[in-house]
Amino acid sequence: MARLKSSFVCQNCGSVTARWAGRCDSCGEWNTIVEEVVDSGIGAGPKSAKANGKPTRLVPLSGETESAARVTTGLAELDRVTGGGFVKGSTLLVGGDPGIGKSTLLLQAAAALAGDGRRVVYVSGEEAVAQVRLRAQRLGLGEAEVMLAAETNVETILATLEQGTAPDLVIVDSIQTLWTDRVESAPGTVTQVRTSAQALTRFAKKSGAAVVLVGHVTKDGQIAGPRVVEHMVDAVLYFEGDSSHTFRILRGVKNRYGATDEIGVFEMTALGLTQVANPSALFLDQRDEGAAGSAVFAGMEGTRPILIEIQALVAPSPLGTPRRAVVGWDSARLSMVLAVLETRCGVRIGANDIYLNVAGGLKINEPAADLAVAAALISSLTNSPLPTDAVYFGEISLAGGIRPVVHAALRLREAQKLGFGSVSTGRLSAADRSVDLAVSEFTELAEIVGRIAAAGQPASVREDAYGGRHEVS
Repeated sequence: MARLKSSFVCQNCGSVTARWAGRCDSCGEWNTIVEEVVDSGIGAGPKSAKANGKPTRLVPLSGETESAARVTTGLAELDRVTGGGFVKGSTLLVGGDPGIGKSTLLLQAAAALAGDGRRVVYVSGEEAVAQVRLRAQRLGLGEAEVMLAAETNVETILATLEQGTAPDLVIVDSIQTLWTDRVESAPGTVTQVRTSAQALTRFAKKSGAAVVLVGHVTKDGQIAGPRVVEHMVDAVLYFEGDSSHTFRILRGVKNRYGATDEIGVFEMTALGLTQVANPSALFLDQRDEGAAGSAVFAGMEGTRPILIEIQALVAPSPLGTPRRAVVGWDSARLSMVLAVLETRCGVRIGANDIYLNVAGGLKINEPAADLAVAAALISSLTNSPLPTDAVYFGEISLAGGIRPVVHAALRLREAQKLGFGSVSTGRLSAADRSVDLAVSEFTELAEIVGRIAAAGQPASVREDAYGGRHEVS
């Protein structure tokens, strides 16, 4: 009997080494390298793979495509993130924290598709069929024509799916629980996850079914397993949220058939996840009106404008190194805004403890939030509450200028729809000014800083805050 070959694979990044080591040289993690047997099956190396050498058929790029290339779920928020529904023959990877609602969302999508006459198969590797049925009954989906299976072996799953009519949607919950006979390693290891994902991806391309894989996440919030799995699938979606808030955000980070900056907003209720048609009203529902340090930012998430409250607290620091606590925004960008306020506007703010929070748990990635953050900081520093009907957006340059941002018209219309009366931003084009709002356009950050400070504390307090270097009119 031939001796089985083995290799040492990092369970964090998937790097392969010839010998064991305590620390992975690729990702730097400790005690993540595990010995695994190398086989000639799915996912094996090129030396053990064998091809028949027959040429494949070449087709021209121009040609007709299938008229119904997508399978729409009927859940508008889910269809928005996927780009209009699940693409036939595609593979999606959905990740999120335990208990965040991944299985609930996919079960609701499966029931909606089954109600439209689609053939849907739900394969659970973590729950028994009876447990899935109990969850469906709690959600009011007990009568949905969804086919269930509780199985973890990949070969058995593929043999079951290939029987009869090809399904329109296959949901596998989760990819970390699957195992295949062709790999001699435990379920959840890098080799097993990669091999199982590749086998299911091949089935999706061959049968035309849309396959959705559920993935666990690590403590850092990344999908567990090797990064190569994210490269093999066609779309990667993250389900975000926390236990302190009832809403959940479905965010696309990779999508070969749609935009990657779209989000879908859901609210967790006793009957499952409900769609939130107006996220701005949800995020501003309990806004601290009249409190210093609160500013409303008109942001963009994909093609959707969203109004979000940004909260800032500037407090005297008893420490030699002041604290910087940021939730929902880039801490490096906060440091840049503070440096511009200190250097270009003459505001003494760096010696204070600064706490910045995006209300509602949403994460902002666009630089258009610079102006709203600066306004909230100055409002808290000078104890000057901002107008309750004011909205801020604009990018701050290192020279202290305010640059215009894209999709300004959409941001303005969203603010007008929710009853806001004034907007502070950079220079706008003629087309962007076609809204019934009091728009204040600024070219320098010092202008809006002076206006906010002048509306608050008396001159003596403002001089102390500005260190005598900035005149407020």
